[in-house]
Order: sequence, then structure tokens, then C-alpha cells
Amino acid sequence: MNAIDLLTKDHDIVKALLEELSSTTERATKKRTELLARIHHELQIHTALEEQILYPALKQAGGKEEERMYYEAKEEHRAVDSLVLPDLMHTEPGTVEFAGRVKVLKELIEHHIKEEEGDLFPSVKKLLGKQALEEMGMAMLAHKKTFKAAPHAA
Repeated sequence: MNAIDLLTKDHDIVKALLEELSSTTERATKKRTELLARIHHELQIHTALEEQILYPALKQAGGKEEERMYYEAKEEHRAVDSLVLPDLMHTEPGTVEFAGRVKVLKELIEHHIKEEEGDLFPSVKKLLGKQALEEMGMAMLAHKKTFKAAPHAA
């Protein structure tokens, strides 16, 4: 599996989990907690793959526009990983406030995915080519296995 296909599959998983989470009610506290933990786990792995493998390759192979995409994507990750997600994880799942924060998280991630799939991934494909994407995909799969065996490895 090439790197873009793998990351796009991750996007689909996270979008489905976010959709399921956003459709829950205040009474579904256990389900909300479980879904949020799964989303957090998926995002940790996905972010590590992009930031350690894909983004550096894009930045190295590209020019000014790719460098801009690199920093923007990393900043979007930081906003989710350092601000929105930790705040949501410390919010009582049975509250309206939780639902509002889920909505913000969902919107940020959907925006990020749209930019990656619409701009960043096509640039990576063009700059790196099929062979490099296959090699990156293999590295990403190996990293995923390592992370699932030792969750703090990402």
C-alpha cells in the first residue's frame, strides 16, 4: 500500500468515528468516552506518520509552496493535538459543552483532511513518484505495528 492510500484510509476511519461521536447524546457518556479514546489513538498514530515520514519528504522535495503546506499542516496538527483534543478529553462527556467541543474538533479535522487530500497529497504524488510512495507506505505500516505494540512509541 502506498503512503497516500494508507493515510487516506486513516482519514476515512477518523471521519467515521467523528461522525459517530457527533451523533451521540448527553446520555451516551460511556460511548462518547470510548469513541473519543479511539479517535485520540488513531490521531496519534496518523500524526506521527505524517510528521515523521510524509511531511519531511514533501518539504525536502518541494519548493516554497510545499514548505508553506508543510508548516500549515504541522500547525493544524498542533492545534488539534495540543489545544482542542486535550481540552475535549477533560470535558465531562455528559454535557452540552462536550458536544460543542466535538463539533469544533470535527470541523478542524475535516478542514485539515480536505486540504491534505486536495493539495498536499497531489503535490507529494507529483514530487515523489510511485516508488517513493510505496517505500513510505511500507515504513508507515512498520511504524503502525510498532505503535500498536507500544502505544507511546509514536
